[in-house]
This record gives sequence, C-alpha cells and structure tokens, in this order.
Amino acid sequence: MQPFQLSLHEISRAIRTKALSPVELVTSCLERITAMEPVIGAFACVTGDLALDQARTAQAEIAAGHYRGPLHGVPIAVKDLIDTAGVPTTSSSRVRADRVPRTDAAVVTMLRGAGAVTIGKAHTHEFAFGATTPTTANPWDTTRVPGGSSGGTAAAIAYGGVHVGLGSDTGGSIRIPAAVCGTVGLKPTYGRVPRVGVASLSWSLDHVGPLSRNVRDAAVLMNAVAGYDQRDPGSVPAEPEDFTRALGRGVDGLRVGVPTNWYTDRLDPEVARAVSDGLGVLEGLGARLRQVEIPMTDALYAMEWGIMMPEAAAYHRAAMRRCPELYTDEVRALLEQGETVLATDYIDALRLRQRLKGAWAAMMSGLDVVVAPTTFAPALPRVDPHYVHADGSREDATPGYVRLSLPMNLTGLPSLQVPCGFSAAGLPIGMQIMGKPFKEADVLGVGYAVESATDWVGRIAPTQRLQAA
Repeated sequence: MQPFQLSLHEISRAIRTKALSPVELVTSCLERITAMEPVIGAFACVTGDLALDQARTAQAEIAAGHYRGPLHGVPIAVKDLIDTAGVPTTSSSRVRADRVPRTDAAVVTMLRGAGAVTIGKAHTHEFAFGATTPTTANPWDTTRVPGGSSGGTAAAIAYGGVHVGLGSDTGGSIRIPAAVCGTVGLKPTYGRVPRVGVASLSWSLDHVGPLSRNVRDAAVLMNAVAGYDQRDPGSVPAEPEDFTRALGRGVDGLRVGVPTNWYTDRLDPEVARAVSDGLGVLEGLGARLRQVEIPMTDALYAMEWGIMMPEAAAYHRAAMRRCPELYTDEVRALLEQGETVLATDYIDALRLRQRLKGAWAAMMSGLDVVVAPTTFAPALPRVDPHYVHADGSREDATPGYVRLSLPMNLTGLPSLQVPCGFSAAGLPIGMQIMGKPFKEADVLGVGYAVESATDWVGRIAPTQRLQAA
C-alpha cells in the first residue's frame, strides 16, 4: 500500500515509530494529487513546496524527540474560505482573486500547533453560497457534483489526496459533500470550534469542522481544533476533552430516534433503503430504535433562508457596491435577494429559531441521538444539477440538499455524517447522527460503531473509474 492509502491512525503510528517519514507521506499525497487533479479539480491551489518544507521541519522535530501527536507531519486540506498566512484565500471567487492573508485563521493556528502540514486550499462553492461546488467533480463519477459548499475538501479526501481536511457548514456544507463523496463529516455544536479568520456566509449559522476518511480521523482532528476564542462572538467556553473517548464504547441500549416526518419526505428510494440498512446495523448492535416526530417542520425553510440570506447580504454589502460584476450570476442574485428581506422578517426568524431549539430539546429528552438521511439523493449531475421525483416534480440541488441538513444549523446541535451504503450506480449514500449540545464524542462513538461493523466507511474512490473519466 502507498502511504496515501493508509488510514490516519496507521500513518500517525508509522510516523511516531519512524517507519514512515512526513516527507515520504507528503510526497505520496502530492503524487496522488498530481495524478487526480486534472480530472477532479478539488484544489484552488496546491502548496507543494510549502508542504514539503513543513514536512522536513516536522521530520526534524520528531527525530529530535519532539513528537506533537497524531497530526504531526500529516498533510491537511483547508477550505478556501479559511485564512492561511501567505497563501491565497479566495473563497473560490473572482471578488477575492488576489487576496493573500497575513495571518492564519484560528483553526489553522491550532493545526499548526499540532504539527499538521497544509498541502493546499480546497475549492468551495463561491463564498459557500451553494451545494454543488461547480469547479470540482465527484471522484466516484466525474459527471456528478461533489456536493458543497466544502466540495473540494470532500473530493480531495475521497480520491486519496489527503486524509483529513477542514470545511465549514451553514446549511449542510460539511455533511452534504461528505455524503455524496463517501467520506465522514462532522458539524460540531455551534460555538465549539472558533471561526476567526473564516469568511462568513451567515454568522449565526456558520460552523467549522472536520472532514475525514473515517470516524476516528474526525475525532483526532476535533481534538486539535475545538476550543474557545474570545475574538469569535459565537465561541462558547467548554472544558477540553478527548473526542476519541467514546470510540469503541458500543451502542448497546442506545436510544435512537428515527424520524417519521421531514427526513422521510421525497427521498430517493435508494437513500431510504441505505439508511434503513444503517439503522438495522445499529439495532443489531443493541441500539433501541424509537419513532419521533420532527417539530416545526412547516417553518424550517423560512427560518434558514430568513436568517441566512440577510446575514450574507450584510457581510457582502461593501463588495456588492464596489464590484458586483465579479460575483457569479448565481451568487450575486442570491445576495440581491438577501437585501430584500425585511428586518421584521429576520427578527421573526430569529425568534422562531429559539422556539425550535426548545422543541428539539424536548423531542430529544428521552433519546441519545437521532439518525436520518444526510441528503435526499446521491450525487446529482454536474450539468443542470437537479432531481426528478416519481411524481415528475423537479428539485434543484442546493435547496434539495440543504433540506435535510438545515435543522442542525438552526438548532446548533452536532451532526456526524457517515457512509451507509451505495446506490446501484456505485454512488455513496450517507446518514447523519444528530446529538445533544456538546456531545460530539457521543455521535462519533455511534458513527464508529457503524464503521466497525461494516465496510462502508474509509473507502477511496476507485482509481480505474477516475482514469476512465
């Protein structure tokens, strides 16, 4: 096996014992990126020379006995919304084409402290305002979207360019691409991971979190990036914890909520089947399934869009006055729509969100987690991405994909996407494990149980299909 094919756990152990050097690992990943990028286009820029320099530094530190932990010498992809000092951070937009920040985002500083190597900036849907990432192809089928907005990070992990990466999630932008690219993605509790130095889509809905090849890798990355930062007004002080602590604990007796509404509406039949299979795995491991009704579903869309649209418009107001022509037509139109939302409607949406949080907490009072589909359909076509339902109605990618993920942004609760099967066409399908506030370790433990009992998690997209594309 080549180093890029191993799990993070395996390469970390090999680096710690000096069986594998950081330079060898980074070289292997760069070779994979070089081979795959002409087909996939996951990266806005690849910083190969910088990554090799950082790898040499890590190698020298480890040789001198200064091993920092499981991310030391490990390459990571950083979403192009997240500042990296001296490296372009463009938000995959012409508006910021020449932007090179002087300082790192808080999460990048934390990763550098853990010894991680930044190998490149992964594409995002422009300013994270969409769920398809048009610059990038899905490694499982290059005629399909990789999801978004963290589509570049998910695609790079799926084809083996990196083991882990950073994304952001405002309406599902970590979980959606992770689902359709067959990777793991964790949206933490709101305030758990600092957002300083991350371009905002909607400040009260934005989250930063890990994408990874498997659940253990996500837990390791969370150990590095979780923390309080007073510069982020949404950041919440919390005691440091080890997010790997629940891995291997099992799910015997776990109370799992299975929605009877919202997450069952207008699903692709293959998604419904795969999620049912995933629930069957949990039940077979001893979990107790209980039907639950999702509250306030008639207001979910109004809340999400009523908050996100004006907050996005406010963030982009100056640039929209200065250079509106540099935005894509799609994003410019959305920002213009955001400026038409009344202040009273925005306030009503914020007040409703508080009611939703209370209703969701009441629903979960007798549960440990809720498990449901991550997306309503597998990866959609890149050309005119939409889905045609059995009744002939059309559902476009962004509103369709966001539909099942947005409740966790509104409530701010943690949600872990894990693969739970494949379609007949070989496309990944995922389910999300939704938990209680600051219970990331618990949802990771449930995901790890699924990972350990199946072969769905941790796969790299088949190379022969990439080459054929």
